[in-house]
Amino acid sequence: MNIEKRVTELVEEKIADRPDLFLVDVQMHGSGILSILVDGDNGVAISDCVAISRHVGFHLEEENAIEQAYRLEVSSPGIDTPLKSFRQFEKNINRSLKIKTKAGNTKEGKLIHVEESGITIQESVKEKGKKAQIIDTVIPFEDISETIVLVSFK
Repeated sequence: MNIEKRVTELVEEKIADRPDLFLVDVQMHGSGILSILVDGDNGVAISDCVAISRHVGFHLEEENAIEQAYRLEVSSPGIDTPLKSFRQFEKNINRSLKIKTKAGNTKEGKLIHVEESGITIQESVKEKGKKAQIIDTVIPFEDISETIVLVSFK
C-alpha cells in the first residue's frame, strides 16, 4: 500500500471525532521525512499534533509500514504554505491572497467567496490615467497553480 495513502487513513481515523480539524497534506520525502500538515477552523493546538503523531507513529511501527529510517513531522501549515484544500480557502475569506494562475498571471485581492468551482476575489485594477477600481474576479480552481495568504502588519 502507498505509505501516503495509509498515513492519510490513519490521520482521518484519529481526527474523525474532531470536525474542526482537517488534513491538508501528507508527503513522504526522499530524505526520509514523513510530513503531515493538519489545519483547523480555529487553528491547531500542539496537543492535537502530538496526538496525531503518536497515533500515526504507533500504527506505522506496528505494521512495519516503512522499512527505512524516517522522521515523522506533524504540524499546521506555515504562513507561507500555499493553500491546498477547499476548507483552507473557506477559512481565509476576507483575507488578501496572491494567486498564480496556470497561464502564468499573478492576481492579488481580498477573498470574498468560495464555491465548489472556484473563488471570487476583489482586486484593485488601475487603468492608465484613471482611478483604480475595485472589481470582483472569479477564478476557477482548475486555473489556479498556487495561492498564498498575504500577511498584513497594519
